[in-house]
Amino acid sequence: MSDLPVVAYAPDLMDRSRISAAVPGAVFVRSPADLASTPARLVLLDAGRPGALDAVALVAAPVIAFGSHVDEQLLAAARRAGCAEVLPRSRFFRRLPELA
Repeated sequence: MSDLPVVAYAPDLMDRSRISAAVPGAVFVRSPADLASTPARLVLLDAGRPGALDAVALVAAPVIAFGSHVDEQLLAAARRAGCAEVLPRSRFFRRLPELA
């Protein structure tokens, strides 16, 4: 496994708390643009945030995106943007320990 961290763009404090619990040492960035300049072995991305999907093309690491299960257009857009995996929020948090 790489020495690089798991990096996350997840502005919601509850999401951050859940990610931190499942992935100790996860590094959180303040904006999607910060993903391009933050070395990572894996990126976790809240796809529903403005600018999040635009940043996917700038990231060298695999990106796992999550979003609302009812927003099928958003999840499809995340797939088109090049995310390695796209999951509804509930499944993302259930699977997070095995993903990271």
